[in-house]
Amino acid sequence: MGQVLSLPFRLLNTTLTFYRGFFHYWCGAGRHQPYQREGSFAPLRETEQDDDTTKEFKQHARIHLFSLASNFYLYHKPHYRKSSYKIDLVDNLRNVAVPGTGVPLSLFAWNRWVGLGYLFCVYPKICGIAAVHAWWKSRGQTSLHQEYATRLLAPDDWFSYWRLNCNVVGLHALLHDMPDDYDMENKWTFLQQGVARGVPVSPFLSSPAIVVKHRNEEGGMGIFFYKNALEGGDWIIQERIQNSDWVSKHLPPNAPLSTFRVITCSRASIGSGEMSPKQVVALSCVFRAGRAGAATDHDSILFDVDVQTGKIRGGTTNAHWYQLGLSALWSCPWRSSHSYESHPDGNIPVAGSIVPNITEMLRLVEESHYKMCPRVPFAGWDVVLSVDPALPVCLLEVNLSCNFFRGSFDKKVYLDFIDDSFADLQIRRLEADQKH
Repeated sequence: MGQVLSLPFRLLNTTLTFYRGFFHYWCGAGRHQPYQREGSFAPLRETEQDDDTTKEFKQHARIHLFSLASNFYLYHKPHYRKSSYKIDLVDNLRNVAVPGTGVPLSLFAWNRWVGLGYLFCVYPKICGIAAVHAWWKSRGQTSLHQEYATRLLAPDDWFSYWRLNCNVVGLHALLHDMPDDYDMENKWTFLQQGVARGVPVSPFLSSPAIVVKHRNEEGGMGIFFYKNALEGGDWIIQERIQNSDWVSKHLPPNAPLSTFRVITCSRASIGSGEMSPKQVVALSCVFRAGRAGAATDHDSILFDVDVQTGKIRGGTTNAHWYQLGLSALWSCPWRSSHSYESHPDGNIPVAGSIVPNITEMLRLVEESHYKMCPRVPFAGWDVVLSVDPALPVCLLEVNLSCNFFRGSFDKKVYLDFIDDSFADLQIRRLEADQKH
């Protein structure tokens, strides 16, 4: 009974911690002093009485609050691939919505004050609804307060990790004056540098151009010319890559090229950055098993892969984050779990299989991160297992503002890396403040 009576006060205290922590890092003492791993914000400062779970929660919460606040520092500043961080947010969030709302998150990124209003007024309410939803789905087995605290202060959903990764990379690129490593986001630069540095990348053709004609247009109508990037054009003309036999047997017959998304992090991005291959670590791996008839593996089942053994675990989707419009109000699920053991298009067994040569795959992306962009904190690699015996494993591209695609990872390693990154970046931000 006491737990029930105290619940409103605990929820209120958690909400106040969120507001106070955000203001601490946005415009309070935390904005004007070095970032401290153990916590300068009193409610989230670690104590000797805290167990490991509590310490990890406080660490995650400090990181979350600091990153939310620093979004507004970055807002109008240049981004490595756009004219401003704001424009990059708007472009990337235009087809993303909080599940069940149908409202694109880009609407809240167009204006700084609208974004603040969303954080102050909408975000806590969404977290509250999510907590009630989890409690209801579990038939009262989950803790309303713990679920609310997790969603508000230390969110572990797919989108929140993506936002956090983008924030770290955005801060890093800006405060390091956009090092050349960030040019790897450009696919043509990536392919050129990959060849120059001995990295197996997807092959491209040297033909000056290709001509495409619409099948239903007569005469000279409907003809389009695509000039090769090799000749100064905007198009990269590549050989078609086919899935390996091992990949194909886990897919329906008409599935697209299906890649592995591997996330790496580089400690060479912190401070002076010791340039050593050992500084780069693969955090996660996901097999994106493309759906039947899909053009690309962006429409896929996301099967988690154990980076230690290569064993494929259960699959899931993040499609519920991409449902826009009014229909999402009643048709979109709030949550999804790793419940797929087989590919749903044909009931093809996938979970339990072992990815061949997983060690070599991870070594490839770690070495590529070190060779091509060691000063970038995170890199998301699209890896192909190809049917071509001359190129059995190759890289399609790298994404520097990357997401885990719901793959599992060592959370402690991840949080420690971001903690150390924020400590270094905050020093650089304070130095930049003094210059201006």
